[in-house]
Amino acid sequence: MKTHLSLPLATLVATSALTSQAQAQTELTVATVNNNDMVIMQSLSAEFEKLHPDISLDWVVLEENVLRQRLTTDIATGGGQFDVMTIGTYEVPIWADKGWLVALDDLPESYQLEDILKPVRDGLSLNDSLFALPFYAESSMMFYRKDLFEKAGISMTEQPTWDEVKGWAEKLNDPENGVAGICLRGKPGWGENMAFVSTLVNTYGGRWFDMDWKPEVNSEEWRQAVSFYVDLLQKYGPPGSSSNGFNENQALFSQGKCGIWVDATSAAGRIYDKSESKVADSLGFAPAPVAVTPKGSHWLWAWSLAIPASSEASDAAKTFITWATSQDYVDLVGETKGWTSVPPGTRLSTYKNPAYQQAAPFADFVVDAIRDADPTDATLKEAPYIGVQFAGIPEFQSIGTVVGQMVASALAGDSSVEEALNSAQRSAERTMQRSGY
Repeated sequence: MKTHLSLPLATLVATSALTSQAQAQTELTVATVNNNDMVIMQSLSAEFEKLHPDISLDWVVLEENVLRQRLTTDIATGGGQFDVMTIGTYEVPIWADKGWLVALDDLPESYQLEDILKPVRDGLSLNDSLFALPFYAESSMMFYRKDLFEKAGISMTEQPTWDEVKGWAEKLNDPENGVAGICLRGKPGWGENMAFVSTLVNTYGGRWFDMDWKPEVNSEEWRQAVSFYVDLLQKYGPPGSSSNGFNENQALFSQGKCGIWVDATSAAGRIYDKSESKVADSLGFAPAPVAVTPKGSHWLWAWSLAIPASSEASDAAKTFITWATSQDYVDLVGETKGWTSVPPGTRLSTYKNPAYQQAAPFADFVVDAIRDADPTDATLKEAPYIGVQFAGIPEFQSIGTVVGQMVASALAGDSSVEEALNSAQRSAERTMQRSGY
């Protein structure tokens, strides 16, 4: 009878070594959003695995709304499907307070935590403890086609107003040649259309809740803001606006199909990249427009990497997220993918880097927008919540999703603005009452 002992000794040793290596290797399941910066992170993950042969990465890349649903369900039930989660400034303090995230208080000195922009760091902390590391951070701004502005005889103002933007969009709108006057988020979702609409409501003087936590979704300020938004996109937006989120609008603008786009500062690098954008040579930028007040007119957000408490590989996960959010990673992206592709908005050293400054004429503008966004003072009337484009309470995810669906319905012409907001108000009131507010 033959046994493995009859195999050559060298073969046995090699087989044993491979078995030991396989047993020692830790596999991390990383859930992330399908935004360009995260796709780059996935493409460079082999560099991490070279540095850490004992750790392998398994990627789950999902569309934003789907990602949020999957992660929220998993972490709330302690499912343990993921070792690293890509979550945002909204989720971090709420989930940390519930004990769902691993605290990150013992980062190595080489990580240079003080290099992270303070507003970003503060947004990912609870009781002075950090619970996520920012992969990229953003505010919002206005992008526009300088060539089309010049052709139409339009001069950009230092601080554009929404009334000005509407007039410009009318002049730039050219559907016969496939150019919409303006592109804005319309896809429903608390982090999709409502991220933008919330800032519009803010600058119109509105808020999500009054000081007694009563929803104000059908207030006069909301009606004015949403009516303006619906009218603007129905007249001068691209076809199917109610289906377009961040990624769809970025593609449209990059292809030269929008005259104006108001959205995340994180898009600047891509639409300035000539290999990805047809309008790189004619791109202009300006602050997010204002209406009644500048308060809350531009948002603050950070897509960040966190470790769920349910992970059985938290040490390996911490090794990965410190690598992916480090200055060394920023340099790796700059040197391999180009400096306009580096994750923006997180590190002061990025904005002091001469190579980045030269490649990114928008650099100072973006970092100033992030610093100026104030989640503690984002509404004209006093509000009981923290957040610019969201209200930092657990119930907001449900409320924002429903309101987003109602606003998208009005945009698609399936309901009037008044019907949509009244329905959204009733839903928000029920949610807040059930939650004991």
